[in-house]
Amino acid sequence: MKSFLLVDDSAIIRKLAKRMLAKHGYEFSEAENGAVALMICRTDMPNGILLDWNMPVMDGLAFIRELRRLPGGDQPKVLFCTTECEMDKIETAMGAGADEFIMKPFDEEILSSKLELVGLA
Repeated sequence: MKSFLLVDDSAIIRKLAKRMLAKHGYEFSEAENGAVALMICRTDMPNGILLDWNMPVMDGLAFIRELRRLPGGDQPKVLFCTTECEMDKIETAMGAGADEFIMKPFDEEILSSKLELVGLA
């Protein structure tokens, strides 16, 4: 079964994303920051990751840089999800290894289209 890791310090965002992604047949794991997400990825690398930028302990940018260094860390498709909308921020996230960028707030249609773009639909 396909797996998805939801990394966001907001439990509400994780809950909403789970509802949207459930229609695509994913199993889920959750992390409230990048440090917890890295622990999960070290033991069970997901197919996809929905990743917030601004989180306590370890932010999304630091997480993705560490993820891409792990064995198999080049495999998950990472959807960077944030309120950061400046072009330099988007370029930074993509340069660090994000596969796609989603602006908050997002809806099911936007998320589904991004999943299709990265081959996770």
